[in-house]
Amino acid sequence: MPQKPIPVVLVHGWKSHPGIWNRLVPRLNEEGISFWSFDYTRLDGASMEVIAGTLRDFIATQREEQGYSGSIDMVCHSIGSCIARYLLEVMDGTTRHERVRQLIAIGPPNNGSALAELFCDPVIGPEITARLSGTFVPQNFDPAADVIVQACRPGSPVMAALRAAGIRPDITYRVLCAENMTRSSSFFPCFEGMTCELQPEGRWHMTYAGDGIVPHADSVLPGAALEILPADPVALETDARQYCHIHLPRAPEVVDRVVHFLCHG
Repeated sequence: MPQKPIPVVLVHGWKSHPGIWNRLVPRLNEEGISFWSFDYTRLDGASMEVIAGTLRDFIATQREEQGYSGSIDMVCHSIGSCIARYLLEVMDGTTRHERVRQLIAIGPPNNGSALAELFCDPVIGPEITARLSGTFVPQNFDPAADVIVQACRPGSPVMAALRAAGIRPDITYRVLCAENMTRSSSFFPCFEGMTCELQPEGRWHMTYAGDGIVPHADSVLPGAALEILPADPVALETDARQYCHIHLPRAPEVVDRVVHFLCHG
């Protein structure tokens, strides 16, 4: 007898909302996979710790309401992955109360966000913020006042806590990233199809190995399976923008991969 799919928790990204899952949810319904969509839009201005704690309470409430105590899967976009990891690795890393089979991260800044650091650069930051205004950041965005942007800088206490905790051996980690393999400027027009990357020596570099917002270097997580999409670069010739960070959770290929992982573990 086929095993019944286990529930999945969906965690959206920074300045995003649960609507980002509108292509994934119909597929989950088709496969009979129940989902619990975590919405933290009302927590704008809250710290990573507070949002992670709210996610913990949300999961506990769903378990109680559904009468379910088994393992769950988690699918996260962007900084949503950091929120989930903070809960699982920092807050629950020793007790392991949260029973999670796999964490599927889409475009995650696992090592901290180069872009968050760039926002705070006194020389280049204002220009980058202006370029992304109305596309990735709100109008009149002030990175210095944004708690989550500060938490996702590579040298922040939050990222240090994640590095110190390390990934959990009882969880399978999967990372889905995009790459502008055809170097199309329409991939992410704000940066002419490229992604900002912070070099180890502290210099800035523009690369096609990223999704416009998160470079591969930010996503790589030792012990996690990493998959670069699209599998066939021809997909970029049809619609390059579907693979940029903002649209990545809605890309049909990403949805297919996520559903495959959820169904086959």
